[in-house]
Amino acid sequence: MTLIKSISGIRGTIGGTVNDNLTPIDAVKFGAAYGMWLKQQSSKKDLTVVMGRDARISGDMISCLVSKTLIGLGIDVKDIGLSTTPTVEIAVPLESADGGIIITASHNPKQWNALKLLNGKGEFLNGEEGEKILEIAENDEFSFAEVDDLGSYSEVEGYIDRHIEEVLKLELVDVIAIKEAGFKVVVDAVNSTGGIAIPALLKKLNVECVELYCDPNGHFPHNPEPLKEHLTDISELVVKEKADFGIVVDPDVDRLAIVCEDGSMFGEEYTLVACADYVLGQLKGGDTVSNLSSSRALKDITNKHNGNYTASAVGEVNVVIEMKNSKAVIGGEGNGGIIYPNSHYGRDSLVGVVLFLSHLANSETTCKELRESYPSYFMSKNKIELTPKTNVDSILNTIAVNYKNEEINTIDGVKIDFDSEWVHLRKSNTEPIIRVYTESVSQEKADGLADRIIREINEIAVI
Repeated sequence: MTLIKSISGIRGTIGGTVNDNLTPIDAVKFGAAYGMWLKQQSSKKDLTVVMGRDARISGDMISCLVSKTLIGLGIDVKDIGLSTTPTVEIAVPLESADGGIIITASHNPKQWNALKLLNGKGEFLNGEEGEKILEIAENDEFSFAEVDDLGSYSEVEGYIDRHIEEVLKLELVDVIAIKEAGFKVVVDAVNSTGGIAIPALLKKLNVECVELYCDPNGHFPHNPEPLKEHLTDISELVVKEKADFGIVVDPDVDRLAIVCEDGSMFGEEYTLVACADYVLGQLKGGDTVSNLSSSRALKDITNKHNGNYTASAVGEVNVVIEMKNSKAVIGGEGNGGIIYPNSHYGRDSLVGVVLFLSHLANSETTCKELRESYPSYFMSKNKIELTPKTNVDSILNTIAVNYKNEEINTIDGVKIDFDSEWVHLRKSNTEPIIRVYTESVSQEKADGLADRIIREINEIAVI
């Protein structure tokens, strides 16, 4: 069982002992640390936090503990209940709140839960802010409100519907074309809140929706990470139903995967590529951002539309920072996360769905044909376990020197760009592991590049 404290929040498995798992004590402590941080960095007397959760079995318990803790600090809580991560992100500014918390462990299995923390813009905290919250929790720097100064609690209903309304108002969403296309779509929402949001969104667009695992009861019928090996049921149902494609979202609905009409994977990496292709085509150009471990296909598509592509360090907050710096019109991560600034600076599967539908409706192709129109790259993801005494930084520096004649990026580990392939090496912050991601023009070549680099690292490690 595990408890992971990091600058992006706290996550762990339910049950067990304090400081080793996500127990009620840990939920209260970290919720209090976040509340204290809000109070310390604000001059306002009255603060408000928006809270929401996915459908995990433990969600109601953790949400209650955290919300009552905030009230004990004198902070008002607006609880939007069962929702999605992007729903809470848009609710924070709409409610003029000072922050937000989503109770979700994203793609982790049902025994996990977590607190995702937002600032007053509805965006994830940066590293410095996260470190301060960890420091407050570590030092028990809490000061709770007296009885006359306790915060208030209120439930706000209908926010998923409001989220849908906001999405459908986006300028590039071609509602008429989607309605006229007569699409039939299968949706796998892994029995979480995507089962509420995605079918409701499709209904507004006159898209026939075949629901698979859309009951938000928190009992995930398969591993909730939307990877090919976990999606055999929807692949079979898309073919059986003669659907135009399938939609898969993770439990908090910030990752989007597409299944083609023949049951094959469109590819998580290519969700962002397709949505960017549509947006850049409508805008006649623009800049894009993804992280260093995302497919080169986004850069290819951006160049096709005469735009500029920039790579950021891994992590949503890093992508957002770079998108703001470069004024990118769309960006995200290769795990199916779409960030569209005209909506908000956060990964949003609802936005991804409407952009993809608009693209498919206007392209007059099948889902499979659309996928085949993009450059084909193949990825290999591996890791090397080293001893605790191994100097990982020294190994990465040596690799960078060895390949100094290639295009090198060191903003997050070491990424080496070759003519037709790349390798990205990152060290873990919690254990002596180097993550090795490669991409090439075939799976065999991607695996081969990974094997070669891993051999080189092992040779360096024993010197």
